[in-house]
Amino acid sequence: MPKVSARPVDHGPSEGERVFADEMGRLWNAVCAGEAMVFTCVSDGRQSGRAIAITAGDVADDVGDDTLRDWLGSAPLIGRLT
Repeated sequence: MPKVSARPVDHGPSEGERVFADEMGRLWNAVCAGEAMVFTCVSDGRQSGRAIAITAGDVADDVGDDTLRDWLGSAPLIGRLT
């Protein structure tokens, strides 16, 4: 059986993504997807993803962690559509 060599993996955020910690110390990834900010917990897979509507004026390169935490707290859970 051939061996598979592991390639180096870059675990840093991609362009347009931000990683920040919530009040409980969990790490969240924030990605702007059109007119929504989508949050995914990267340190605890049991946490549901969340999303909140935003405008182009809300998003800037200098959005602080406090703003992201506020948006995360206001964002409803992403669930299954039934």
